[in-house]
Amino acid sequence: MKKRIITLFAFLLLTIATIVFLAQNHSVSAQGQDKVVPHEILVKFKDGVDPSEVGKAHREIGGTVSHTIPGINVQVVSVTKNVGEAVSAYARDRRVEYAEPNAIAELFEVVPTDNYLTNQWALHNTGQVFDTERNLSGSNDADVDAPEAWGVTQGSGTVYIAILDTGINLTHPDLVGKLAPLRMKDFSGSGLEDQYGHGTHVAGIAAASTNNDVGVAGTGFNSSLMIGKVCSNSGSCPYSWVANGIVWAADNGASVISMSLGGSSKSRTLENAVNYAWNKNAVLVAAAGNSNNPSKTYPGAYTNVIAVTATDANDRKASFSSYGSWVDVAAPGVEVFSTFPNHPFVLENPANNRDQNYGYGSGTSMSTPVVAGVAGLVWSTPLAGNNNAKVRAQVEKTANPVSGTGTYWRWGRVNAHTAVTVNVQ
Repeated sequence: MKKRIITLFAFLLLTIATIVFLAQNHSVSAQGQDKVVPHEILVKFKDGVDPSEVGKAHREIGGTVSHTIPGINVQVVSVTKNVGEAVSAYARDRRVEYAEPNAIAELFEVVPTDNYLTNQWALHNTGQVFDTERNLSGSNDADVDAPEAWGVTQGSGTVYIAILDTGINLTHPDLVGKLAPLRMKDFSGSGLEDQYGHGTHVAGIAAASTNNDVGVAGTGFNSSLMIGKVCSNSGSCPYSWVANGIVWAADNGASVISMSLGGSSKSRTLENAVNYAWNKNAVLVAAAGNSNNPSKTYPGAYTNVIAVTATDANDRKASFSSYGSWVDVAAPGVEVFSTFPNHPFVLENPANNRDQNYGYGSGTSMSTPVVAGVAGLVWSTPLAGNNNAKVRAQVEKTANPVSGTGTYWRWGRVNAHTAVTVNVQ
């Protein structure tokens, strides 16, 4: 009886070992099917093994060295066997330190479910036709790599992007969930509702509700919106209203202040407001203007503001964009798809050929909230260091040096993914 118990115990141990082996082998096999390079493995021979013995091992097992990774002396080996069998064969060889599949890493990009994402070449450009009616398309990767950035961070609702503009459509389904009632203020005396259309379009670019099966995606993804109406219903924006809006945004917790507006006149009042907000740790972003010349626009030209010009779907400077050594970065600003009011608005008139709810807009006004959204994403990462100067550096110094960099603008066309992953000083 004792012998029978011992035999049964040995059988159980053998069974358990077999299950473990099969589980491990299944894992390798599964990787070999869809997570590894087929018929290719990585082999590291033990230190001190004679090269002739290395060659002998490859001949015996049937592998061919494609190349060796320098520094760590790991060989990339082509095999005729399936990956699991080849790994096992090399791993059993006494001369081998280890063998493993050549696994495939993935970009952790997040492609949201918003209906019109294909129209949003600024966020994700594969060269697709983004406007079928006009047959408009662009160039692959002439975008800010938003899905790749969203794979790293989807922003935070505690990061507030203040849109200082013509107000907002308060009932738009792609915006209403992003509005903080205690963080909206009208400086125009005409009410917060956007009758002009500009502010609603800008707000959607910066931080529309994202991954909600509705409309468009916002660059800042989960970032929240603050709304300061500093322009009239006809699109006029007195400096006093703008300055008031900047101070209000800074005092009420804005991490980013986005201003798709500007004037040709310097103003100490406007500059003082900008410096006040900067000293409150806000990142300020403003449009460079649409004059197609190097004349400065304010507040964009002030030192403590990121001045933004526009590029098209082929990474070229927009024909209308202001430019010069005072401009900091570029961002997509031609035929940018976003939200519009769900009621009649000034910019909807037939001459502009725009529809209610959603549509295209062009201008450095459109490129500015793209940069604001990227800054919002950076604020949600440890790279921000709770410091607006660091956030600004992340946005500017990680930009792609596309054509025009160093001539039309300083740093490049912004890249959300590098901004949230590459730590700059």
